[in-house]
Amino acid sequence: MNGDLNQLIETMMPTLVTYGINIVAALAILIFGLWLAGRIANMINRAMDRTGRVDRTLSLFLSSLVKYIVIVVTVLAVLAQFGVEITSLLVVFGSAGLAIGLALQGTLSNVAAGVMLLLFRPFKVGDFVEVGGQSGSVKAVGLFVTELATGDNVQIIMPNGQVWGASLKNYSYHPTRRVDLVMGVSYDDDIDKAIGIIKEVVEADERSHKDPEPLYVVGNLGDSSVDITVRVWCASGDYWPLKFDLTKKIKEAFDAGGISIPFPSRTVYAVGDSDD
Repeated sequence: MNGDLNQLIETMMPTLVTYGINIVAALAILIFGLWLAGRIANMINRAMDRTGRVDRTLSLFLSSLVKYIVIVVTVLAVLAQFGVEITSLLVVFGSAGLAIGLALQGTLSNVAAGVMLLLFRPFKVGDFVEVGGQSGSVKAVGLFVTELATGDNVQIIMPNGQVWGASLKNYSYHPTRRVDLVMGVSYDDDIDKAIGIIKEVVEADERSHKDPEPLYVVGNLGDSSVDITVRVWCASGDYWPLKFDLTKKIKEAFDAGGISIPFPSRTVYAVGDSDD
């Protein structure tokens, strides 16, 4: 009995050793491949950033693409350690490609949309955009998804297909933007004086562009106020700071100049019961 067992062990030992070596080699290849994929992706990012000529969006996309390619090659190398014929495997994958493509239409469309976003470049990393009902700064464009961050730093992940297939507003695309303000003054106030005060405040702010020339007009006669429309051009990055500052400074200048900003009022008449 012991002799049969020893003979069985001696017979199986070469096979066990061979499979053990293959398993260890496969694990080593897998670990090294995953490490290499991340390493190469980081190297591509740093190299493109150092050149200063490659857009950040493109560098992130290319590094992500290379990373996935290295991972696929790593998986094929692992399978080869177990005697899987790579050529036959590729043939099988090719035959199953149509079925996989149909099953993964959404995923593949996201990849195609990502390529289109990189080719036509409707935005780049850092731009503030509004797309698909969401708005935020672009953080990354990957193979499958686009990452945004809202103004209060909330992460938004959108499939590339939704980004490419939707109307998009890019607030950072042009170097300048126009600040629109509507300031209401009382019907009893001097309109020309109010416009003069607004003009002084706008011209005192260096962020306000002189060309195109700011616009100051009476835009509407409201129920309780004369609405003065103010349109001022500035650099895109100064849009919100300038808008907030002008609103505050014009209100303070109105107070100092005796210009009142009316608010809607309602007169209520109390009708008493008549004595019969």
